Amino acid sequence: MDSTAPGSAPRGLDVFRRGWETQVGDDVFQLPAFNPDTTGDFRVKGNVAKVHGAAIADLHAASATRTADVPGGDQDLIAMYVVRSGSWTLGGPPGYGDQTVPTGQFLVRHLGRLTAFDTTAHLTAKFLVLPPSELKPLLGNRVITGPADSAEMRLLTALTDMIHATVADLGPAGVLAAQNTLIELTKAVVKGRFDDVEPRMAPALAQAAKDLADRRLADPELSPTMLARELNVSVRTLHRAFAAVGEQVTAYIRHRRLHEARLVLAAPSGRVSISELAAHWQFADGSHFTRAFKKHYGQTPTEYARSTGAASLVPNPHPSGHRLAESA
Repeated sequence: MDSTAPGSAPRGLDVFRRGWETQVGDDVFQLPAFNPDTTGDFRVKGNVAKVHGAAIADLHAASATRTADVPGGDQDLIAMYVVRSGSWTLGGPPGYGDQTVPTGQFLVRHLGRLTAFDTTAHLTAKFLVLPPSELKPLLGNRVITGPADSAEMRLLTALTDMIHATVADLGPAGVLAAQNTLIELTKAVVKGRFDDVEPRMAPALAQAAKDLADRRLADPELSPTMLARELNVSVRTLHRAFAAVGEQVTAYIRHRRLHEARLVLAAPSGRVSISELAAHWQFADGSHFTRAFKKHYGQTPTEYARSTGAASLVPNPHPSGHRLAESA
């Protein structure tokens, strides 16, 4: 759904609403009426996946939005808001004040009816709606908030990204399984812990570890131990999760580092030395890097750079270091 494209205005809201109703439908979440003050410049795009009785929306709002003061309409669902940038202010139930979800935070609550909300411009957020049967007894009237980068939220985010990438290829049983895993991980968010021996968690745990590793590839502390600590699991559990998807943690880190080094070698204006690449991507020295690179790609770094005609390897600026090591 995208109402930000040129020519969408002034029908931006209509474009977005039509996309939502086509892809999700009112049976999961009914879009409320919006305040006319914000419909004239309604620039919002989203990637939405319907997962059985649940839905996931990754939203990017270029313009501020605001609903009508009393949207009306009964709902019975669990809603989660995960804000990466901007803020999302939610109308509270009678007797409670508004609740704002700021950058880097999440909020989970039960919705018995549609409530007013407004979002800032330049909002980036994830919005989940889930069936209430298993979650409502756990939540009750509580509103759960916390950091969007908690261990449980990392797993849930990884799972939603996986669902977005694969849901179109899933059969009915796969879609139902995806919904059930969403519910289990939402329970973990509410409880502040998850069952690390639950087999359904393994793919999400492995993906969350990969996402975290990808952001810290140049960190000398990156290791299975560090990833396990950040995700609040044992190292054994992390290895078991990778094994379940046919991979190894250390091999994943090494291959991703080699991939990034290869991109540097292919850069048009790159001028690097073997020792610089080795040090940056946390290989013991130039010889170890060269051997690993050749084993993975079938060429030494120098051979690969020459074959691309892009980057040029320069002698190591430190006389005591390795100078374009070409060990087999």
